[in-house]
Formats: sequence, C-alpha cells, structure tokens
Amino acid sequence: MSGDVRGRTVRPEQELPELNIHATCVVLGDAGVLLLGKSGAGKSDLALRLIDDGAVLVADDRAMLSMRDGILFARAPQTIRGLMEVRGLGIIEMPTKEAARIRLAVVLGREDRRLPSPRHYECPLPLTQNVPLIALDPRLASAPARIRAALAAFSKDLFRDNFNTK
Repeated sequence: MSGDVRGRTVRPEQELPELNIHATCVVLGDAGVLLLGKSGAGKSDLALRLIDDGAVLVADDRAMLSMRDGILFARAPQTIRGLMEVRGLGIIEMPTKEAARIRLAVVLGREDRRLPSPRHYECPLPLTQNVPLIALDPRLASAPARIRAALAAFSKDLFRDNFNTK
C-alpha cells in the first residue's frame, strides 16, 4: 500500500519515504553530486558546466531523495525527468541517468574559510552514511574542477591538516 506521510511519498517496495527537495543533481562517473541553494543561486548553471565536461543530469530544480540500505539516492520527479532550465535559452531536453548515489553535497553561495572543517549534509531522511558537504561559489571558473577534486579527495581520503609530510 502506498500513501503520503507528511508530504513524503511512501512506496511499498522501499518502506521508506521519498522527499522532494529544491536541488539539482548530476552524476560524475558513479558519484552523484547534489547541488543545493536558493532559487537563482546557480545550481542549473553549474550543472550545465559539469555536463559540458562529461557529467550526466539526474534532476534539475527538484530532486527526490530516498534511502536504500542506509545510502542516499536522488532521482528526478517523473514530471520533469530529462528537462533542464538553461537561463536565457529555456527548458531543454537533456540525456539523463535515472538515479544517482549521492557522494557529495554542495551548498552554493558564499564559501567557507580557506581551510574549512569537515562537514556533512544534514539530510532530512535518516542516514547511516555520512555525505560530505562543501560550500562553493558557483560563479568561479574553478567550481566544476573543485567539485571533481572534492569527490576524489573524499573518496580516497586525500585531505591533510597541513603541508608537512612528516
């Protein structure tokens, strides 16, 4: 039996709620990147730059979050699947991936300190997995490269406290 639990859709096969949030999601390789920010923050523009460099769209403007075995996934709501708003052009059809395992969440806007402390995405769904969270100014030319660097650094534990190698 499916139903609605406080605005969340419950699917019988997963027994956990799905949550529709304001976000854009792309996948780089097998890593989903959740772009978060207010309307006009640059989520679609940054996603388009990532797509131009090989990423694949999962969802634009709205994303459905769900948990499977304690792992966070995102997909597009069926009504907007495969569609992306490109400012100045309109709404266009894009190749998409049906869903992505979220490996990184990016809050768009003002950046953190130069060397920020590690943070994790506070998902509105119960998680057993910690999803790394970074803050990023999407207007910077290096924003797509910083996302790729963050994915690599988090997945391979490449972060260091300082430049000393001893």
